[in-house]
This record gives sequence, C-alpha cells and structure tokens, in this order.
Amino acid sequence: MPSYLTPGVYVEEVPSASKPIEGVGTSVAAFVGLAPGGPLNTPVQISNWTQFARTFGDPTRDDRSPYMTGAYLAYAVAGFFDNGGSMCWVVRVGGEAEGARLAALPAAGEQGGDSLRVIARADAEEPVAVELSEETGDEEKGGKNGNGSSPATQTTYTVKVTSGDQEPEEFTGLTMAPGPQNVVTTVNAQSKYVRLEEVNAALPDLRRPPAAGQYDLAKANGGGVEAGAMTGDVARRTGIDGLAAIDEITMLCVPDIMAFAANDDDVLRDLQGKMIAHCENAGDRMAILDPPPGKLPSEILEWRMNTAGYDSKFATFYYPWIEVMDPRSQPIMVPPCGHVAGLWARVDTSRGVHKAPANEVVRRANGLGFQVTAAEQGDLNKNGINCIRAFPGRGIRVWGARTLSSDPEWRYINVRRLVNFISESIMEGTQWAVFEPNDSRLWMQLRISTSNFLTRVWRDGALFGASPDQAFYVKCDAETNPPDLVEAGQVTVQIGIAPVKPAEFIVFRISQFQVGAEGA
Repeated sequence: MPSYLTPGVYVEEVPSASKPIEGVGTSVAAFVGLAPGGPLNTPVQISNWTQFARTFGDPTRDDRSPYMTGAYLAYAVAGFFDNGGSMCWVVRVGGEAEGARLAALPAAGEQGGDSLRVIARADAEEPVAVELSEETGDEEKGGKNGNGSSPATQTTYTVKVTSGDQEPEEFTGLTMAPGPQNVVTTVNAQSKYVRLEEVNAALPDLRRPPAAGQYDLAKANGGGVEAGAMTGDVARRTGIDGLAAIDEITMLCVPDIMAFAANDDDVLRDLQGKMIAHCENAGDRMAILDPPPGKLPSEILEWRMNTAGYDSKFATFYYPWIEVMDPRSQPIMVPPCGHVAGLWARVDTSRGVHKAPANEVVRRANGLGFQVTAAEQGDLNKNGINCIRAFPGRGIRVWGARTLSSDPEWRYINVRRLVNFISESIMEGTQWAVFEPNDSRLWMQLRISTSNFLTRVWRDGALFGASPDQAFYVKCDAETNPPDLVEAGQVTVQIGIAPVKPAEFIVFRISQFQVGAEGA
C-alpha cells in the first residue's frame, strides 16, 4: 500500500480482475524436405513463394542437384501458398549429390570443423575456385558500444570467384554478421558462379568465421539423402525433430518422404510414424500424411489396414496424389500435403478453426492420380482416409475431414484443432498467473478470463449450444483446489466445452402422401 503523507490528489493504477486471453495462430505449417540450395538443417521462416525460391532455389533452375529429380518440397510449399497459406517454416535436409561441384571452407582457429560450403552453379565453367581474404579494421557504423567503449573490431572479407575463362567476380567489405553485407547473403544474391551455405547455421554457438585461403571446387563422390536425415535430432535442431523448439507450428508436412521411401513400406511407415510421434509429443500440431503413389483405392485401403496401422488423433491422411503444372508447363503428380495445409489455413482465415476443412476447392490442382467413386470412398472414409475428388462443375475438392484416431471423440480434424487452439490460447494467455498468490482472488480472475475467452469462441460459432452455459463451463474454486494442492503450489481449472461437429452425412427423408388423405 502506498503511503500518503502530503495533502494532494493521487492517481493509482488498479489492475483489472479480467485479463483478456487472445487466440493463438492456427495456420502455420512446417515443411521438411529436399531443395537445391539454402541453409541445411536450419528452420527458416518463409512468408511467400518468392522468398522460398530465393532462399532454397527454384525448381526451374538448371543448377539443382541430380537427386532433386523426384523431390516435392518446392511443389508442396507452392501449393501451400496457392491455397491460402501465409506463413510457414522450411527445413532443408540432406546434402549434395554425386557430381555436384563443391568445397568446404574450414573455420578459422584451432577448433577445427567447417564454416562455409561453396557449391558451383550450372553456369560455372571448369575449373571453379574461391579465394577468401580477410582484413581487420574498426567498424565505425555502430558508434560507441552501450558501455561507452569503442566498437569491437570486426573481420571483413573479400571474396574472389574464378570460373574457367569467364570474367572473375569480386565482392568486398563482407562480414559474417547479419545484414546486407553478410558474406552468404551477398554472394548468393550476386554471384553467377557459386552459392554459399553456412554450416551449423541453426546453432549460433557453433557458427565460426572461415579461414582465409584459396579453395578449388571438386566433384562430390557421394550423394542422396538417408532416411535418418529426415528425422534429425532435437538437440542439434535438425530434421523433423528440430521443429520442436518452434511453438507456433500447427501443421507438419514432409512431402519428400516419397522421394526415397515410396517403394519401401518399412521406411515409409517408420518415417510417417516419427512424424506422428513428433506431433503427439508436441501436443499442439497435426501431421498431414501422404499416400504411396500410384495405388488404387483397394490397394491404398489394404496398405492402410495391413501396413500403416496408424491410430492417432494428431494425424490425418489424404488420397490420392494431385496433378499440377510444373514451371516448365509440364504436368506432374505431387503429394497432396502442401495443398491441403494451405486449404486448412484458408478455412481458418475465412471461417475459423472450428470449420471442418472439407468441401473446399483445391486450388492449382489440374487433375488427380485416381478418381475415387462414392462407393469406393465409403470404406476409405471409415478408415480415416480423406479423399480428394473431382466433381463436374464444382472442381477438385477435399471430401473428407477425419483424423486417424479410432476414438469417436477425436474423429474429426476440426475438433482436434479447435481443442489445440483453445488449449494453447488459454496456456499463453494465463502466464501472468504464475507465482501469483494462490487464493480465491486468483481463482476468480482465472474463471473470468477463461469464461470471457470461451464466450468469444462460442459467439464465433465454434461451440455447440444456444447459450454460453450450454456451450462450456469453467470451474476454479475451493473444490478444484483443496488445501493439499494449494500447499503444492498448484492451481486447477476445470474446463468443459461442447465443440461443433461437422455435418458429414446430410439425410433428407422423402415420402409420398395422398392428397386429401386423413392426416395429410
């Protein structure tokens, strides 16, 4: 309590008993796969196709690695943005294939290891070499440091690139610091002959400046990507597991599982199982699984029942593959996950996460790998396989909205995602309560904040019921918080919600009646 000693007027700020809870985002996808360039094993935030092409390479470029044939990451990301996605995270895995011309630039100092990799572009003539020289001087742009001392010295680099008899390139005044003069950013944007990749870019503690010297690019001996590269490692922030540290992700797509596992059911089942495990461990995202290519409905049903016996409320499965036009105006079949993720994002924006992401047009899809009939979809739908179908005059549409869970409570995608949305929103919106006095006033504040938030959710049409009392309940009092829990430092809030379920089967009962007959 403040002390009032001098006569006068005083103004105090009184905190509100109601602290509003804001809804979290639900439309952020993550893609893991193969790309011709860009940072390796580094989650990169991408907000449009142009940014993806500039960072990871465009499939129309001739300098893509040989193993890029049959890779689908670029098509999945393009499908995501075409269908309404606005932001995603992309992780490039793997390395360069046999025949790629490259060189490793070792890190300066005695710790060893590599700092940068140099990869030749298709237009570079043999032989290709990169010369790196450094010059240390005072960086004057930043003025004085926060403690009043002179700014620290920075190492600036000059990069010279030679390519056969072509005109040499030279880039000066480059640094390893982020910004327009960054050595990787500058060379990749301006060089016609090479591109650079930063090793261990996802782990700042392991990023080290390169050693000066001349480096000749040689052809790589090995190639391809092993299945383990897709899974990655949580500690080193690589592969699928490296996405665990990014909380905002709500959808996981790995289209390039098919690049090397489509003909190996064991590898495919193992990798998709790891996708599901990642989403279940995170508890706030869903895996969008692709089917093996080229299978008939009966074959995909048998594969689903006997090979891929997934049972998870955090996973979905879509069939069949879709046909799109590649940048060379040639038709190509691609996995549907990227287009589906964009469609989810579009529905979230236009209607809300509570709307089932089905009966929606798949944009930029020109055809399907197989046209499923209504009779064939019956068994597929019952087993959690969401079909993509073409309807005359209505286009190609997603015609299913089920998870892979056998639990009827979690049968529908929108129910699972709605609960994810509510859980994450409440968790993030009540962080202020941590270490507050655990008494009836805190319980009242939590009840009010949560009830106000759920009322807004109900008004948006996400909860079933004619009134908020029918749609949800919130209980936080002495009954849910007995003395033993209070002594343990815990607060328990019980919440019940009635989510809306999709009208999956619309039934009209039609009968004839006699005019003038009794009861007519």
